[in-house]
This record gives sequence, C-alpha cells and structure tokens, in this order.
Amino acid sequence: MTSSSDLKFLGKQIILGVSGSIAAYKAVELLRVLVREGAAVSVVMTEAATRFVNPLTFEVLSRQPVTSNLFAAHQELLHLTLAERADLLVIAPATANVLAKCALGLADDLLSTMMLTTRCPVIIAPAMDGGMWDHPTVQLHTAVIRQRGVTVLEPEEGLLASGKVGRGRLTDQEAILSAIEARLSPRRDWVGQRVLVSAGPTQEAIDPVRFIGNRSSGKMGYAIAQAARERGAEVILVTGPTALERPHGVEVVPVLTAEDMGKALITRLAWSTVVLMAAAVADFRPRRSSQQKIKKEARTGMTLELEPTPDILETLAKQRSSQVIVGFAAETEPPLRHAEQKLKRKGIDLVVGNDVTADQCGFGSDSNAAVLVDRDGRVVELELMPKRELADRILDAIQTLSVFPAQHRPRNHE
Repeated sequence: MTSSSDLKFLGKQIILGVSGSIAAYKAVELLRVLVREGAAVSVVMTEAATRFVNPLTFEVLSRQPVTSNLFAAHQELLHLTLAERADLLVIAPATANVLAKCALGLADDLLSTMMLTTRCPVIIAPAMDGGMWDHPTVQLHTAVIRQRGVTVLEPEEGLLASGKVGRGRLTDQEAILSAIEARLSPRRDWVGQRVLVSAGPTQEAIDPVRFIGNRSSGKMGYAIAQAARERGAEVILVTGPTALERPHGVEVVPVLTAEDMGKALITRLAWSTVVLMAAAVADFRPRRSSQQKIKKEARTGMTLELEPTPDILETLAKQRSSQVIVGFAAETEPPLRHAEQKLKRKGIDLVVGNDVTADQCGFGSDSNAAVLVDRDGRVVELELMPKRELADRILDAIQTLSVFPAQHRPRNHE
C-alpha cells in the first residue's frame, strides 16, 4: 500500500487546462494519475474541449467542478482565485489557437485569461494536425512562449486524426509527468557549476553557397543546456547553425565552422567547470574554398580536396585544468565499443554514445537512447526517452564521477 509520503504531488494545487483537440481524451488519464499521486486538480476546459469530452468525466475524477465559462456568475473571478493558489498550470492538449493566444496575450475565455494572471510555472503540451506544428507562425508563437520561461513540450510524430503522418501527436504521458515533476520539485544540484555546452553541426564552405555539413539538429545539446540551467548552473551554449530557439536563461554563442567553434570553446574553457561536447563537428573541410560561386561548367571532373578539421575535444582535454569533459559518439552501429575507445583515445571523463540509425534516435528526433561510459569503469545503458529527460540522466551521471567537485556531489545518490 502506498503511503502519503510516497506520493509525488501530495498537496500540490494543479490547474489542468484542456483545449479543443481530439487528444482531449488523453487528458482524462493524465488527470487520473495526478490525483492518484496526491495532487488537487482543477480542470479548466475551453468551449471546444467540451465537444470532445464531457466535463462530467473530469468532475468525477477530480472531485471538483469543471470550469469553462468566464462570465458565468458562479465562476466570478475564478481567473484570479484559481491562478493565485495554483502551484502549476498544465495545458494538455494545447491547440495552435491556444499557443497563439498565449503568445499574443489574448484573453477571450477562462483558460487564456488565466495565462495572463497566473504567476506559477506553466507547462504546455501541444497537439495539432498535419503540418500545423511546423508552420512558421506556430513556431514563432512557441518561441515567444518559451522565451517567457514556459515549458513547451515537443509533439510527437506519427499517425494523426486526419490520417496524415506528421508531427503533431500529443507527447506521451510519461514526458508530461516528468515535466510536471521537474517544475514542481526543481532540482538545484548544479548551483555553482559553470557549464560549457556545444551543439549542432558546423558548416565548412566549398564556396559562398555550398558547404560540407551533417544532419545534426542540435536538440541534444540544447536540451543539456536547458537542463543544466534549470538545475542551477550558469550555462554558455556554443552552437552551430540550427533552427532551434535559444534555451531560456542561457548565454548563446553562435558559430559557423569547426574552427569558429574551437576558438569559442577554448577561450571559455578556463571559465567552465564542466564541458559537454554535444556538437557534431565536421571532421573534414575543403582544403581550398572558392571566394566565388563555382559555376556548373567548372564542376565537370572537379575534385574536392579535403583536410581534417581541428580536433576540438582533444584540444580541450589537453588544455583543461580541473574541468570535467564529456564527449559524444554518434555511431551507425552499436555504440559501446566506439564509446569505450573514444574515452581512452581522448583522455576524457565520460562518453555518451548512441546509434543514429536506430528507430527514433536519428538526427532531428526528439528522443534518444544512449550508452554512458565513464573513466571510473561504469557502463550505463539508457533506453529510449525524450532528449530533455536524457539530458538530466547525463547530468546525473557526471555527478557520480570521481573527478566531479566533492562539494557539488549529490548526497545519497544511487
């Protein structure tokens, strides 16, 4: 039998916002879990949401009235009173319309009005149909919301209600619960650490319009930067070109080439206590780069001579004083052996290896699986999980290293 001390959300006041998506039925099970874990949940539905799920379902499970009508007499000032006592506001699912209201500050119903009055942490889990999530307007609204410190979870790719396949499915319940736990019980175990993270690809110019690069999206490095920041660290993110919005509260240094990235990292090495080289740095660059666009006629029989780019990770390892250095190994086969070899070859403290050809683990995916190999002889295999969750697991592993500063090691860490 579970004791009250084991309940994750005991005594927490949570507002669960439900908007008009076919995924509204998934909020029912989310509510059930929150209540089971001890939370007091007030459900706020948009009018459209009531067309998908009867409010009575939420009332029975939450044991509280469901609210939706801003102007009903019995709900007077609920946009203030509910928001004032809430520990967390979760909107799941959130439609593109809800994202727009949040970004623009529109308030024409109870849920959108609460977004303006609440001062508690906010989590938004979008769900929408084919192509909508990738629309520039939706991406702009998402970026604005994230810049305000709101956690916006990435929707999943898969079969949508319309029959199309695309990104727009409500992320799985475990990811939402993990985000809720992180916002309600934030870990501050990286306070005092200065974390230097690299992310994304580099681009090595062939001519002014062509380059050698790779498919890295930067999502893993960005997730690590955000996780470290939320756990109390000061963070600098050195990033190659990506389509991602900068993590909230993180200093971002944009770079283009491997040489640029190396200089940016080396000049900041002395500042850092922990370095994570999550970037997919180009291994080669053209020996000569044309100053003008190479014309089609000139490309007949053309040979492109390549030379190695500087080994940034090796340079950082040689120049460090007491910094913990973590490398990454993106492989196209089981990564354990390659991770072990890289750990010894580079003389670093931990290597995160993953197979980019595995299902849902490739460049650009929102999830990943990994194997962690460290200098103390530990090997930890981590199953498929959201990259933001994996970021926390990597930070946890760094804390167990014998070289991690003693004053920052977690107590009773298993």
